[in-house]
Amino acid sequence: MATQKYAAIDLGAESGRVLVGSFDGAKLTLDEAHRFANTSVRVGNAGGETLHWDILRLWGDIQDGLGKAAAQQGELSGIGVDTWGVDFGLLDAQDQLLGNPVHYRDGRTDGMMDVAFDLVPRREIFASTGLQFMQLNTLFQMMALKNSPQLQAAKTLLLVPDLLNFWLTGEKATEYTIASTTQMLNAQSRQWDEELLGKLGIPSHFLTPIQGAGTQRGTLRESLANRIGAKGTPVYAPGCHDTASAVVSVPAGAGAPSGLSWAYLSSGTWSLMGLELEQPLINNQVAHYNFTNEGGLENTIRFLKNIAGLWLVQECRRAWLRGGHEYSYAELTEEAAGQTGGTSFINPDAPDFVAPSSMPEAIAAYCQRTGQTPPQSVGATVRCCLESLALKYRWTLERLEELSGQKIEVLHIVGGGTQNKLLSRLTADCLGRPVITGPIEATATGNILTQALARGELKNLSEIRQIVRASFPLETFEPKPSSRGAWDAAYEKFLALP
Repeated sequence: MATQKYAAIDLGAESGRVLVGSFDGAKLTLDEAHRFANTSVRVGNAGGETLHWDILRLWGDIQDGLGKAAAQQGELSGIGVDTWGVDFGLLDAQDQLLGNPVHYRDGRTDGMMDVAFDLVPRREIFASTGLQFMQLNTLFQMMALKNSPQLQAAKTLLLVPDLLNFWLTGEKATEYTIASTTQMLNAQSRQWDEELLGKLGIPSHFLTPIQGAGTQRGTLRESLANRIGAKGTPVYAPGCHDTASAVVSVPAGAGAPSGLSWAYLSSGTWSLMGLELEQPLINNQVAHYNFTNEGGLENTIRFLKNIAGLWLVQECRRAWLRGGHEYSYAELTEEAAGQTGGTSFINPDAPDFVAPSSMPEAIAAYCQRTGQTPPQSVGATVRCCLESLALKYRWTLERLEELSGQKIEVLHIVGGGTQNKLLSRLTADCLGRPVITGPIEATATGNILTQALARGELKNLSEIRQIVRASFPLETFEPKPSSRGAWDAAYEKFLALP
């Protein structure tokens, strides 16, 4: 077949990028057209301050990236958008944005889970949605907005990737995988849970129809297409949740070299670790461990746990930069590699680390509070973060086996976090199982190959994963038996942490 060119607009919590994938039917290659920062903005108001996404600047960068992609690559066969989950924009009757989307780390959701549970019991919400309880979920953002003038004026709610798709095409819809992050979706029917929303007093008139991953949303608006030089280009909705697209590119399953039962870990600002299932897994044990059922391509279920991830290191780096010390991630990892391990640990998902003013100070205070020696250097602090993540991955893997009844023999790590080879090595040793890493640009890869699927160039998810294995280098980290005793001791200490 002739080589087709697809643009992936991939927005993460720290950065965004427009990549072009060239697909010849057997192999995919990626070229970066444009990369840009994604920085949040605090704005004062009558109630204090609100943390926003700078969505209009992101939209400007997206247009710049698409223009560069068209200029560099010529005609594009498709465009697809993926972003983080839960956040949204509200449009008025004239389709004007009523305000910059609010960041999921904003404090407006403080206490909103308890407000919701006073109206509908926690167990009932979980039985319906099957979603992990986090106060950042869209459901609790809506609870915080219930009496706001903005919500009263809203005619349409669009989650961030669907808002961008609307600006690209003029078509309004909600893609299934991104909808599944909201805790407003019924896990069984895979449609909006209007009964639950009604009990909570949340309106549903502004919700748009749900479409499956891998459908065409429309074509570029003519004015936009003329401006960037990509007239008539179709826009597809891949797995619009970035983790859904990342899981698409896990090089496992039928035909994989290992042939073993597997779990995945999408590693970046967040670590999302789980299994791919055919049906939601909802019971009291799942609720107790606070696991989640999110949507995937081909109506699969991403049964997983959200873990704080490399957010810990990213926030340490930002704090040190504010103090006048600039470190690259490579330098931080090298500093950590030179440290003796097993000194101090944190629970990555403790409330202390959700949005601290200084992550290194929060880590030191947590260690002090739990009777441990706080890290005494930059390298020791990063080592503490990475070892703690590896220990949380072990706990999560054990729970996945317990809940699913499956024996997991290998962990696939995909995404930008695979560039941190120290974390991959620590994870293999801590888990006592092989870790296979790659591809790095997992989300964009899944986005692009889902577009190819929608266009009829691939048949199914299994074929997508064959293309991934043929296109990108993978690296295997085998666990060192000699380290097992030290990790077992560390795990006992970790399990005792609050």
